[in-house]
Amino acid sequence: MSQHLLLPLVILAPSPTQEEPEDLDCGRSEPSARIMGGSDAQAGTWPWQVSLSQKGNHICGGSLIAPSWVLSAAHCFVKNGTLDPAAEWSVLLGVHSQDWPLDDAQVRAVAAILVPDNYSRVELGADLALLRLASPARLGPAVRPVCLPRSSHRFAPGTACWATGWGDVQEADPLPLPWVLQEVELRLLGEAACQCLYSRPGPFNLTFQLLPGMLCAGYREGRRDTCQGDSGGPLVCEEGSRWFQAGITSFGFGCGRRNRPGVFTAVASYEAWIREQVMGSEPGPAFPTQSRQPQSGPREAPDENCTIALPECGKATRPGAWPWEAQVMVPGSRPCHGALVSESWVLAPASCFLDSDRSPRYLDNWRVLLPSRPRAEQVARLVPHENASWDDASDLALLQLRVPVNLSVAPRPVCLPQPEHYFLPGSRCRLGRWGRGGEQGPGAERGGVAEGPTPPQRGFAPSSFSEPAPRPSTLLEAELLGGWWCHCLYGRQGASVPPPRDPPHALCPAYQEEEEEAGGCWNDSSWSLLCREEGTWFLAGIRNLSSGCLRPRAFFPLQTHGPWISHVTRGAYLEDQLAWDWGPEGEETKIQSCPPATEHGACGLRPEPAPMGVLWPWLAEVHVAGDQVCTGILVAPGWVLAATHCVLRRGSTTVPYIEVYLGRAGASPLPQGHPVSRLVISIRLPRHLGLQPPLALLELSSRVKPSPSALPICLHPGGIPLGASCWVLGWKDPQDRVPVAAAVSILTPRLCHCLYQGILPPGTLCVLYAEGQEDRCEVTSAPPLLCQTEGGSWVLVGLAVRGSRELFAAIGPEEAWISQTVEEAHFLPPSGSSYWPPEGSDLCPPDTARASGTPRAAVFLLLLTSLIQG
Repeated sequence: MSQHLLLPLVILAPSPTQEEPEDLDCGRSEPSARIMGGSDAQAGTWPWQVSLSQKGNHICGGSLIAPSWVLSAAHCFVKNGTLDPAAEWSVLLGVHSQDWPLDDAQVRAVAAILVPDNYSRVELGADLALLRLASPARLGPAVRPVCLPRSSHRFAPGTACWATGWGDVQEADPLPLPWVLQEVELRLLGEAACQCLYSRPGPFNLTFQLLPGMLCAGYREGRRDTCQGDSGGPLVCEEGSRWFQAGITSFGFGCGRRNRPGVFTAVASYEAWIREQVMGSEPGPAFPTQSRQPQSGPREAPDENCTIALPECGKATRPGAWPWEAQVMVPGSRPCHGALVSESWVLAPASCFLDSDRSPRYLDNWRVLLPSRPRAEQVARLVPHENASWDDASDLALLQLRVPVNLSVAPRPVCLPQPEHYFLPGSRCRLGRWGRGGEQGPGAERGGVAEGPTPPQRGFAPSSFSEPAPRPSTLLEAELLGGWWCHCLYGRQGASVPPPRDPPHALCPAYQEEEEEAGGCWNDSSWSLLCREEGTWFLAGIRNLSSGCLRPRAFFPLQTHGPWISHVTRGAYLEDQLAWDWGPEGEETKIQSCPPATEHGACGLRPEPAPMGVLWPWLAEVHVAGDQVCTGILVAPGWVLAATHCVLRRGSTTVPYIEVYLGRAGASPLPQGHPVSRLVISIRLPRHLGLQPPLALLELSSRVKPSPSALPICLHPGGIPLGASCWVLGWKDPQDRVPVAAAVSILTPRLCHCLYQGILPPGTLCVLYAEGQEDRCEVTSAPPLLCQTEGGSWVLVGLAVRGSRELFAAIGPEEAWISQTVEEAHFLPPSGSSYWPPEGSDLCPPDTARASGTPRAAVFLLLLTSLIQG
């Protein structure tokens, strides 16, 4: 039973003194040769094992401790603080396989269910229950009670004990027909060793305080454990010729996870309570005296045996030299790249095999090449994902090798993420070969197997894995974006953003620079995404052929396929998250929705909460002829909008040498920032505004791919969106160019017209700065005026007029010119009424223009005059 709540509680059981009855024989079973690891038990091996059914369905296990009494776990019967009625439950005894017909099985109704008064939740201890049967069981070879330990009984750490049950064979993987009782050998762990393991963050980023009355059994490396459906079943240890029940299966953190042994209720701690409940029963449970004491020695030191098991997968000598890289060779096809995920299984794209006429019955001619293997491996079985033929995210197949490989030497398997794995923003990732493809663009490893028909029995070249040729490895490096950025840039509009611990919809890497600048094309490329945590590599995502010449921007996450891979392989290395320091960047995942996108995609994204002046992905540095630096705003992948007076000398029509930089914030690195630079190849001006219009569009030498460092801002055709909050965004100092935002209010057209009578060109906006904000931004670089809509999108409203802090050339009136020049400009749908005033309106009181010398005083006077006149 896997439960994930952790709270400390101290539970102490009194030491009993009453002697047990001597006439009840206990702990005897049929002799059997047992197999380590979860496997079928032989009939008669565990005659005290019972199945507890609620309304006819197996729910938990239990152990027969007397003809009329069964011991189990309290959490099987207590839901939301309420004890189930005994009449809902029945006990099945003497059964080996639960597939009907149940020969020689005994079924008993439950007369009463008893749990300790101090039981509340499984993680707080006292997780045991006694069931009184409506009629005694008939004892015989298949139905016998187990012995119970006295409170003084000691089970030595390291003792090999056995757990049994009909629970899941793996997480979310039910026991298949014919539902034969399973057994697994587990080692007892000392209290200090177990607490050491649970003091380190593990699955679900949780730690746990082991309490009195609990014991641990399992292995640091995991892979053998009890699971859901085994709750309440016995953990028994053999001493002499008797079996004693040391524990009751209580809870765990997943099943068989590394450094997370199972937690059991220590039966010895509850001798007094058990005796008290069964008092008067004849015969009652047997508590034989311990036949032999554990080896005497000093008590376990707090740090003794505090050894953390490290993953057995995902180890590479250097990035790019992947010891799990596999090539699947099918006669008549190009090699298909996949990954070794266990001793016997290779994961690869199903599209490599499903789009051909080759039937799996011809697997005899298929081969798999693995690193450092002297010969090709034969394929025994192909298992495509059930959704592979219609769902690109499920384009997966597993190939079973005819002979398992020895993982103590090369090759090594890659680690796979558990479903709740959360790859942290900023994780260092790499691209790995995946699927079909020859030379895969710049930086691809050379020396691969030649394309074309492959002889069925020979002609394979494992030596192609020996040494990859030198390559510009930075082209394959990536840094993972946060879930909010990834979803809002590339996801479906309107869907919620999955929080941490929920499987993501996509994984998005950011690259150091655009491919066009890298000097090559990535056509016919297919990649997997490998991400590293504390030196261990995980296969995080898969992607089919990318479009055009670009490295993939979004990968299908592998988390959702972990249960399927685990079910098929029964041995793939699904690993828990290794890094849990989410840091401040993890805060962005609290945003659960995305602003609306336009027909050209996402725009104006800026996660909140974020410190003002840190991340403005559309803010550009426009360097003119090496000396003048202006602000610019990215309005489309290949276009930046800037103030004409800042980028062109008055009266000049010659295009100066201009460089544009995005993703920079002075000397401070941006979160997940990757600076992008482009040259300006042309400047476009609106012809209808004369020779020196206020706005200019700068055409970039190549497109910029959307990312948190470089993302177009939204535009609004109706002027100022209703309910928006606005800021002037600029630099405090044009030398260090750290972005600063100053809060402003945009004045109504009437107030603006009255303040600047006769001197304003059409389409000019006036702003009033919040108290103390006037001097935050310098004006020589023509800072932009931005507003954030109620939906969360950021919109460009205007650019500063030459030499003014309060006046801005509006963007809205130039919608037609911008749309005609830039086809991909991100205009949001219009909302509300137009801001712009009718021409020639004269509603101003006399002598109010520039009243009292400051806009703030003038606005106050205008408002006062309006109230008096009203």
